[in-house]
Amino acid sequence: MRDRLLDSLEPTRYRRFLVYVMGAYKAHDIENEAAFVFLEQVRDRLRSEGFNAFLATDVGIELDEMDAGTQSLEFARASNAVIFVVRNDGRNLGVGIETGAVLEDMSNRARERVLFLHEAGVRSAMIAAVADRWDATVRTFDAEDDLYDEARLFIRDVMRREMTDKLSFPPESD
Repeated sequence: MRDRLLDSLEPTRYRRFLVYVMGAYKAHDIENEAAFVFLEQVRDRLRSEGFNAFLATDVGIELDEMDAGTQSLEFARASNAVIFVVRNDGRNLGVGIETGAVLEDMSNRARERVLFLHEAGVRSAMIAAVADRWDATVRTFDAEDDLYDEARLFIRDVMRREMTDKLSFPPESD
């Protein structure tokens, strides 16, 4: 999957450093268009910093080839970092299911590669479980600049740990 992602995505400065950005959206639903646009902006801003960030919809794998759940697991396994973004206005059921599946899959292998960013005011017992059950990094953001700062710091930390052999590379070998 990693090679497929690298072949599908436009190159960036850190081309081989894949960042899978996840969040609540339905691209085909007008009501959820703002949530999708927000995730596109997160992706684009991370790409402008040189990170090879992507959304599941960027890869172009049809659902009859691979279902959405399997895609999420495969994209997460192949990525250097996975960032979940949850805002106050998002519908979180789908992302909650997806988050749990990815975290459960990665908890024994690569939890150091997962960042869960939620907007201040989003309250959920499951958010607490992200840190407690899966030992993933959880951060809160008040404004978009806070989100980008947290994401950038996390990504750079993962990069640093890969370069110093504290995290294996490529990530699928974790």
